[in-house]
Amino acid sequence: MKPRVNGRIGIIGVCVFTLVVVFFNTGGTSQAASLDECVTAALENNPDVQAGMERINAARFMIKQAKSAYYPRLYLAGAYAYTDNPTQAFMMTLNQRNLNMMAPGFDPNDPEATDNARLTLGLKYRLYNGGTNVIGIEMAEVGKEAHEFQLRAVRNELIYQVTRGYYGVLQAQAFVQVQEESISSLGENLRVARERYKAGSAVKTDVLNLEVKLAQAREDLIRASHGVQLAIASLNAAIGSDLVPSEGPGTPEPVTIDEMPAQLNYGDIDNRPELMVTRKMVAMQEQTYKKSRHSNYPTLDAYGTYDVDTGDLEAFEDSYLVGVVAEWEFFSGFQGSNKNKSTRAEWQAAKYEEQKIYNDLRLDLHQAYLKSIEAWQRLQVARKSVESAEEALRITSEQYKGGVADITILLTAQVGLTAQKTRDVAAYYDYFSALSNYERARGNAVLKYTE
Repeated sequence: MKPRVNGRIGIIGVCVFTLVVVFFNTGGTSQAASLDECVTAALENNPDVQAGMERINAARFMIKQAKSAYYPRLYLAGAYAYTDNPTQAFMMTLNQRNLNMMAPGFDPNDPEATDNARLTLGLKYRLYNGGTNVIGIEMAEVGKEAHEFQLRAVRNELIYQVTRGYYGVLQAQAFVQVQEESISSLGENLRVARERYKAGSAVKTDVLNLEVKLAQAREDLIRASHGVQLAIASLNAAIGSDLVPSEGPGTPEPVTIDEMPAQLNYGDIDNRPELMVTRKMVAMQEQTYKKSRHSNYPTLDAYGTYDVDTGDLEAFEDSYLVGVVAEWEFFSGFQGSNKNKSTRAEWQAAKYEEQKIYNDLRLDLHQAYLKSIEAWQRLQVARKSVESAEEALRITSEQYKGGVADITILLTAQVGLTAQKTRDVAAYYDYFSALSNYERARGNAVLKYTE
């Protein structure tokens, strides 16, 4: 049986209890990685987290982009033209201040070829657009908040995956220990069987059956050892780096589990970042609908240009133009009204999607709670069954040594103990994984590492 440490452990404390840092010596010394270290490294290195952070950065620039609508637009343009078109030639000469209608041979209908170089500095500024600028900024800010909650959801899920992977490695290592203990026990029984066979108090089949069972146990040990390496590889993949060495993270001191998981509370769903993301998307769809409606309002723009014209690149003449323009497209073939209806329908659809997400998260929370209760109950049963199986094997081994029990009963007791220890190990680490899953479903897994 595993040693127990007394104490009452809360659900979060149980989930992330302090693991003892140990050292392995396999040709060199490598420091074990604790659960907190694994989670912290994953939050720093995992590509999903990095991508989420970049999306938040992009959203920040989207807010600045939306705010740029309040700034004027400045532009610089240059053009060169050469023509004998009467109208264009007349205007070019006029802009250059060279027009002389009294000059001999002046004929506006048949001008000489004229060229003009123009440099323009322009300004545009929207004075009024029905409030769409304000709505655009609000949409960008809501979008940033949605990305922040998406990142929180990624972290919440990642912490659970790393925690589950961590306990998966410990579980795989414990399976190896169970198989090693089984091999040791079978080896001792085989020694006894051989001695009894030599003494004539046992048959050859006793030795053969134990040899077969020992070979099977060694084969199971090989599988269990490879299971450890696969579990470590999976954990490192979730972390995003090879933080956990091939020897494993080390074995923490077992913890006594005296309390059942926290009671189910559907109010915890409000902590789920996935639900907050959905609510932000609903808000964005509402803003899209408002922006569609306000886009039908009139617009008022101010503009101005400063021009420099020349025909010989030596004499430059300047001019300016300023003004305002108001525009209202009051009919567009029902395009505006249909767009309003479409965006409103998308808004309503998003609200129904929010309800669906809430229902899914409610089911997820309920399932996680039931799994944690199931794991706790399994653990209580497994503890008692291991004690019974150990005592049964001890008694049977003594009886076999004394010639009272046959080999079949001994093998049954040995197989039973190995199976019960395996179930105990599985139930023990499954419980911690189930608690972590319950915290994920409550939206609390991320709190320890980000707040």
